[in-house]
Amino acid sequence: MRSDLLQMAAELAQREEPFVLAVVVRRQPASSSQAGDMALITASGAFHGFLGGSCTQPTVVREAKRVLAEGKPRLVALAPDPETARRPGVTVFPMTCNSGGSVDIYLEPVLPAPRLVVFGVSPTARALARLGKAMGYSVIAVDPAAEPELFPGIDQIVTDLGRAPRLYAPSKGPRFAVVATLGERDEEAIRDALALSPNYLGVVASRRRFAQMREILLERGVTAAALDAIHNPAGLNIGASTPEEIALSILAEIVERRREEQAGEEANPAEAEATAIDPICGMSVVIAGARHMAEHAGRSWYFCCGGCRERFLADPERYISQEGAA
Repeated sequence: MRSDLLQMAAELAQREEPFVLAVVVRRQPASSSQAGDMALITASGAFHGFLGGSCTQPTVVREAKRVLAEGKPRLVALAPDPETARRPGVTVFPMTCNSGGSVDIYLEPVLPAPRLVVFGVSPTARALARLGKAMGYSVIAVDPAAEPELFPGIDQIVTDLGRAPRLYAPSKGPRFAVVATLGERDEEAIRDALALSPNYLGVVASRRRFAQMREILLERGVTAAALDAIHNPAGLNIGASTPEEIALSILAEIVERRREEQAGEEANPAEAEATAIDPICGMSVVIAGARHMAEHAGRSWYFCCGGCRERFLADPERYISQEGAA
């Protein structure tokens, strides 16, 4: 990987900002790219690096945004004749450049690790931290009595309950919180966990004990809607009894919630960006943020580059008539 892209990727990961790494894995002349050429695309669509000519960039940026939304890698191909280039597992788009070459590009999303915030130092809390870390979560333990010896290998320990919302509310990745204080500062932990605006909040307590907590929190100004969203008893009903089994049931419920959210995102994808066809080269141009455009005959025309724009303005009626004939 180019050192500048490596540095940029490290900085984005540090800030928990999602991005996509795009790599040329196959090319056929006369494509200007080479196998191994790489680019980084941010969530906003900013493109850094090189994957070939300007014909490839709009398609790669558009597909990178879809990859981020789905959270799954994708192999795309740009070819002069998409019908003959179709292969299993490859999404094919037309190559609008006149070079006659083709290129295959692998898109890999890099997303912030899901964050698991565990309140408490109970055996269940410690089991949750261990299992969550093994499953790839960024794990934070929050409790005045939390120590590295109790939570070896996790990402961070916070001993001030009140700091948790300020530290982790800005997280850009999914957040999951579990209160497993088991009688020690229960209400304070729930209040601070709610301030995280988590995707999931589970409380390890009996229904009777949670009902008592609920009354106390309502008196302290917590809304009924916020309390109704809490999972109690936390975890799927698998007959768990040991701390490890309870932790497993909770993480299973978190996984279930994550998959439901991902399925909802895939079923309701973001609206596609509006595009226009460059009347000179036939390339698809994303209208939002297009750098090259012209007004003619009461219509806006968009171009992939300044050269196409200049050719159009030199004889617009020629290209307009060609568009009508097509």
